Amino acid sequence: MSKIFQAFLSGVFFTFILDFFLILAVKINYIDTYNIKIYYNILFADNQNIYIFAIFTFLIGFIIIYTNKKIYLSSLCVLFMVVFLAFIPDIGYKFGEYMFMKKGVKIQTQKFKYFGDIIYVGRDGVSFKDYELKKIILLKQNKIRSMD
Repeated sequence: MSKIFQAFLSGVFFTFILDFFLILAVKINYIDTYNIKIYYNILFADNQNIYIFAIFTFLIGFIIIYTNKKIYLSSLCVLFMVVFLAFIPDIGYKFGEYMFMKKGVKIQTQKFKYFGDIIYVGRDGVSFKDYELKKIILLKQNKIRSMD
């Protein structure tokens, strides 16, 4: 039973570190590219996928506790290299685009209709790149009637 608990704790620890650096790279290469004003803590907290986190927690924990040193060190090195690839601007941007961008969306507010790409959906606003205006606008969540 203690080995299972050790595997869980080890998995949580390393998954958290990997997740931290991945979100940091996305913030640097995607969020900051569009000058979206968001604190890292909010970005990190709001964009956790519990299912992916749990899968990696148990997978990494199992590898660390139940395999030999060469296997788990090489596995961790590969995972860290993949995450640190996101610090390359183009790759980090693609990660962010995959995580946050929705292309070709119609948004209707009380007064206007917009057509473009959703860049990021935050707690209180939607950063939206309008095709017609050719700029990024921030739409308040409570003003949006529909998003298609």
